[in-house]
Amino acid sequence: MKFPKFALAGAGILGVIVLAPLYWLFDFGGRTYSPPTDYPHVLSGVVSVAMACQIALLAVTPDPLRFRPWQVPSILEKFGYFTAAAVFYSVAGIPALNARGAMPDLLLGLLCVVAVVKTRRHS
Repeated sequence: MKFPKFALAGAGILGVIVLAPLYWLFDFGGRTYSPPTDYPHVLSGVVSVAMACQIALLAVTPDPLRFRPWQVPSILEKFGYFTAAAVFYSVAGIPALNARGAMPDLLLGLLCVVAVVKTRRHS
């Protein structure tokens, strides 16, 4: 059961580290795209939902077997971000540099899927 705990905790901690600064960096995306100050409620809402998924991953970490169903929304969040970035890149909506930023989410999503499979064997 060490791998599921490690994978879930790593995914949750990295997610919190990456998402937390977005609450204060309103003008960061506005350098390339329209400024998020035009729609701060949307940015904050999206970040809050993603942050909730990271907290769910951290809540699952102590007992992945018991809280196995909680892993699914967080895994969907990881794959959802990667999928959105891939689709936007494929239609030339975002530069390759921005699309590559979603690769860690793909890796973490895959590790979380492995964690779910490993907890299934123990149930």
